[in-house]
Amino acid sequence: MDPLSDVLSLLKTRTYVAGGFDVGGPWSTRFGQHDGIKCYAVVSGQCWLSVEGVQDPVLLETGNCFLLPQGKPFILATDLSLTPVDALSIHKSVSRQGGIALINGGGTCCIVGGHFAFVGSHASILLGMLPPIVHLKKESDKVAMRWALERMRLELLEPQPGTSLVAQHLAHMMLVQALRLHLAEGSQSGVGWLFALADKQVSAAIAAMHEAPGHRWTLQELGEKAGMSRSVFALRFKETVGKSPMEYLTRWRMLLAGDRLANSTDSLSAIALSLGYESESAFSTAFKRIMGCPPRQYVRGQKPLSPSQSEATEIRAHAVELAAD
Repeated sequence: MDPLSDVLSLLKTRTYVAGGFDVGGPWSTRFGQHDGIKCYAVVSGQCWLSVEGVQDPVLLETGNCFLLPQGKPFILATDLSLTPVDALSIHKSVSRQGGIALINGGGTCCIVGGHFAFVGSHASILLGMLPPIVHLKKESDKVAMRWALERMRLELLEPQPGTSLVAQHLAHMMLVQALRLHLAEGSQSGVGWLFALADKQVSAAIAAMHEAPGHRWTLQELGEKAGMSRSVFALRFKETVGKSPMEYLTRWRMLLAGDRLANSTDSLSAIALSLGYESESAFSTAFKRIMGCPPRQYVRGQKPLSPSQSEATEIRAHAVELAAD
């Protein structure tokens, strides 16, 4: 797989639900903190988006799509001077038309969306690369995103055999498409592994490390993969990724190790050997440095992958929130 696919597979994306609301007249609604990423499209009308901690609000118009990847509370409103109503306080009182919640009769602004979270324990390696708001407003961008959102909404409104799997794949499509678009817009100024994927030479070296994480890579070999000299490659990688090639490789190895420790029966020695470490002690030292605890303690601290009872309650309670929890 390519590096972006590797990371998403490691994070084990899980879709919650898709839905939406159609609001009529002046309105302002506040949504609480959330896990994972929320992804929305404005089907009709326009409104303002204000995210906690972000100074300037964003005007959303028909066809615009946006992602909220950092889980911060936010407000959607036709007029930000209005006192917002908490979304949880209105979810029981609204009528519904299919999967759309009708508020004040609808007609002013309609938004549909999806909310998906990461089961894997390393969501920060992706979410930490993204700003609080990813706003996609180009015509070429919003067509692809709206198709995926609407397709997911229809799948969940009219379940058929295989709906769960289709919805999961659509969630991945939405996420990958949004990341591609964000990457294209920020590739000239962003720093980190995500933006490095836009650099064909650096990306070639990253892909090589992902393809053979257990290989004993040298700067010379990686430079050759990137088509650069050893010294030029080392400088370019650090400037683009924000870490040295060996720091990146070690972190990726430990993320893979953590996933295998939690989700396979492989022995510690087998994992260490497959990732290029000759001894368990050398592997354990590196693992503790990167992951913050010894491998065996890490395994004991992992949570099961199924949603908790509290998560299930939260999902039901937020049914009005577009693609609510």
